[in-house]
Amino acid sequence: MWREVRGGRGRETRSAEIEAAAEAERRTLAMPSILSPMQYPGRSLPKPTPMNLRRFAETPVVRRAINVIKDRIAAMDWQVRVRRGVETEDVSFLPRKLRALRRVLEEPNPTDSFRTLMEQAIEDALTGGYGAIEMEPTGDAERPAMLWPVDGASIRINAKWNGEEDVPRYAQALQGQLESSAVDLLDRQLMYIRMNPRSFTPFGLGPLEVAFETVNQFLSAHRFAGKLAANQVAQYALWLNEATPSQHDRLIRWWQDEIEGTGRVPLLSTEQKPEVLRFAQGTDADMRLNWQEFLIRMVANAFGLPPLMLGLEADVNQSTASEMADEAFRGAISPLALLVAQHITRDLFAKCIGWREFEFVFNELSARDELTELQVQVQLLQAGVLTVNEVRAMRGLGPMGTESGISGQGAGVD
Repeated sequence: MWREVRGGRGRETRSAEIEAAAEAERRTLAMPSILSPMQYPGRSLPKPTPMNLRRFAETPVVRRAINVIKDRIAAMDWQVRVRRGVETEDVSFLPRKLRALRRVLEEPNPTDSFRTLMEQAIEDALTGGYGAIEMEPTGDAERPAMLWPVDGASIRINAKWNGEEDVPRYAQALQGQLESSAVDLLDRQLMYIRMNPRSFTPFGLGPLEVAFETVNQFLSAHRFAGKLAANQVAQYALWLNEATPSQHDRLIRWWQDEIEGTGRVPLLSTEQKPEVLRFAQGTDADMRLNWQEFLIRMVANAFGLPPLMLGLEADVNQSTASEMADEAFRGAISPLALLVAQHITRDLFAKCIGWREFEFVFNELSARDELTELQVQVQLLQAGVLTVNEVRAMRGLGPMGTESGISGQGAGVD
C-alpha cells in the first residue's frame, strides 16, 4: 500500500493522488437552503430550528459569545498520536500514517484548511447543536480521506437506525424535498457534532437555542433604547392657560424665529405664569440599561461564559479577570474542544479511515498556566515520573531522534 518516495513524488504519484481524490466524490451540497419543515413524514426527522437562530447569531452580543469559543478552539495547537494503550511497535508504517492523517486535517479539501473547516462546524454546533462534516475515503494511503463542511440544519436523522454499517443513519434534504430524493449518508460518512445530547431526542441543543428568548428580548429593548436616544422631539411643552389662537400662532413663530437655536434667554410677558409640562425624565433609566445588562448576563450564562467576555466589565479587577478567563476556558471552551477531538478520533480515524490505533488531541486542553505547566513537567522529569519523550509528547513534539517530518505528532505513550 505504501510506496517508497525518493526526491519527490513524480508524475506517477501525482496522478495517483488525482485519481484517489476523484474517487472521494462529495455527496452533500455546500450551502443548501435551510428552511426545514417542522414535521416530515417518514423515517428521517428534521430538526425544528427557526431561521431566527441564524439571524440572532449575527447580532453583536451573540456574535461575541460565539467568536470567543469558536476562535479559541480553531486556533488551538493540536496533534495526531498513537492512542493510549497501543504500543508503537505494533503500529506498522507509523511515521507515514501520522503524516497522512495530519495531511487529511490540514488539507481537508481543495478550498478549506483545518481552521476554516472547524470554524464552520463549531459555528453550527453553537447555533443549533448540529455541527456536521462529510467524510469520504479516497483509497490513497498518502491522503486516506477528504472532508467537507455541511449545513447541519439540512441533516435529518434516521430514527430507526439499528447500528448497521450499511444502513443510512443520516440524510440531507433541501426545503420541501421528498425523502426519496434526499442524499443518504452512512454513519461512517458524516461527523455529526451534537451539543447537550439528550435521551428523548436524537438532536442536540445549542447554546443559542437556550438563549433564543433572551436574545429576542434584548433586541427589543435595544431597539427601544435606540429609538429613544435618537428621538429629537423635545420632552416638554409650554402651556399658556388663556392664550387666543392668534396669540398661540404668534408665540410659535416668535419662538422659532428668535429663540430656538440662538441660545438667547426668552422673555414672556403674560398675565399668568406659563406652565411647563414634562413628558419624560430623559435619563438612562428610560432606556432600561439595567434590564439590557441583565439580558446580556443571561446570554453569557447560556454559552457558559462569564459576563466579562461579553463586555460587562463592572466590578472586575486584575485578579478576578484572570479567574473569569480560566472559568471561560474550563466551562465553555474545553468541553466543546474535547467533544470535537473525540468526534475526529472516533468518526474520522476509526469509522471512515479504519485506523483505530490513532487519536486526535488538542495540546492546550490540559494546560494550566504556561509557566506552571513547565514547572510541573520539570519536576516530574526530575522525579523520574515522566521520560523526556513523554514530556515532548505532552508539548506536541515528536520523540527524540525522529525525523523532522513528523515533528508535532508524538506517539504520546502513557
